[in-house]
Parts: sequence; structure tokens; C-alpha cells
Amino acid sequence: MKKGRYIHFVPSEYQKSVKNIDFLHLYQEGFRVIFIDIDNTLVSYKEHHLTEDLIGFLNQLEQTGFKIVLISNNKQARVETFVGDHAYKFVYSAKKPLKRGFRKGLKLVNETNTRKVVHIGDQVMTDILGGNRMGFYTILVSAIERKSDILPTRINRKMEAFFIKKVKKHQPELYEKRLLPYVETL
Repeated sequence: MKKGRYIHFVPSEYQKSVKNIDFLHLYQEGFRVIFIDIDNTLVSYKEHHLTEDLIGFLNQLEQTGFKIVLISNNKQARVETFVGDHAYKFVYSAKKPLKRGFRKGLKLVNETNTRKVVHIGDQVMTDILGGNRMGFYTILVSAIERKSDILPTRINRKMEAFFIKKVKKHQPELYEKRLLPYVETL
């Protein structure tokens, strides 16, 4: 594998949680759509519904001017239960890192310019790889509760560790700046 390929495993930035992201700055930079992973990015796998705090957070993003898409590899029932009767756009069974789910989300918000999209998630193998393949600005956050990871996620985390080591070896500057703070939280 060539050096350049490992760049797909490197987020545009790392933040400890979605609450640490400077969304106003992102808006000022021209981003208008935010894709947000659900499980272990917004809530742990144990939580099944939007909380009042999250509703306020998502509404604030919309008031800023962002279009929001909740995107998950989880099943329809899980995602629909989570969203409930709220009007948020969502994609279930997204199959990240494949492009299909992301394209569906872009259609939901009528966006064609991938350079206006931010994707936020807690997994390198699904969220960051998939978002980077789409040309999105990607933000890696620490998982809310890794103990609650389901089996496919635990497998992804093993693969993630392998690719993070490759980035460290072949792209040490990017590793230091964008992945080391994440690795230090593990």
C-alpha cells in the first residue's frame, strides 16, 4: 500500500466529543451540512432515544444554518426509535464506509457539493474512512462508552488499531497532530 492511501484513515481533526467542536467556525468556513453518527458519537448503544439535551444541541445546529443528517450503520428499528417523532433526517443501515448511505443522506438534504459537508463519528474504519472517501471534512470523536460496543464495532476497532499504526509509521506528522490525541484517550 502506498503512503498516500493511509491518508483516508486520518480525520481532518480530532475532538474529544461533539460538544467540543467549534461549529460556528465550521459554518464560517462554508460548511452547511453535518452528518453525525449516532451510536457512541451522540449516545451510547445503551441509550435508545434522543435526550432533551441532544434535541437542544441539534436544534442549535439547525438554527446556526446547518442541515443535519443522523447516519448509522445500525438497523432501521434502532434508528427510527432513536429519532422518534422528531423531524431530523436520518439514514439507517448506511453501510459506512461505503458511499451508498452517504449519497442517500446528501439526497435527503438536497446537497451536491461534498466540500460543504462535515461528518462526525467515533470510528476510523467506518466514519473517517467513509467520510474521507466522499470528500467530506471528517471529525473523529472519542467513543462515549467503548464497553457498550457491539461485536462488529469491536472488530472494527481491532482493524482501526492496525491502520493507526500504519499512519504513525508512514505519516508521522499527521499521526501526531490528528490521531495521537485520540489514541491517548484509549
